[in-house]
Amino acid sequence: MNSVGAKRIGYAPGVFDMFHIGHLNILRNSRLACDYLIAGVASDDFSRRVKGKSPVIPLAERLEIVSSIRYVDEAVEEDASKLEMWDRLRFDVIIKGDDWRGTEKGRRLERDMASVGVEVFFLPYTVHTSSTMLREALNLEIGSMRA
Repeated sequence: MNSVGAKRIGYAPGVFDMFHIGHLNILRNSRLACDYLIAGVASDDFSRRVKGKSPVIPLAERLEIVSSIRYVDEAVEEDASKLEMWDRLRFDVIIKGDDWRGTEKGRRLERDMASVGVEVFFLPYTVHTSSTMLREALNLEIGSMRA
């Protein structure tokens, strides 16, 4: 039995930088897969290692924002592999955007999670908004202001 009784625990990891509608959609729709939702907020160092760039918003602020979302029961710092996070949290399902489905990282996640009996639940990715798109738009705006 998991740490919250018979409830199905979901884990939704992400950087959650420059919080936007895509993040909200993932957290809201994660409730389709679980009864208790833990959001894993990537540490600054973990984000640099995995994505090759630092978040704009500091970890403490991202944790506060994410933990304030009504769909989230608990927000934790993610600073390790998904298997190591499972070992700490013992979730039943991990939730990712469907942009991972069919990719090498998605297949690796499915293999790793299957090895500990965890389901991978893919949710529709919000194509029109992402932190990368917001970062690029801000860089263009800042560049035009300097010109």
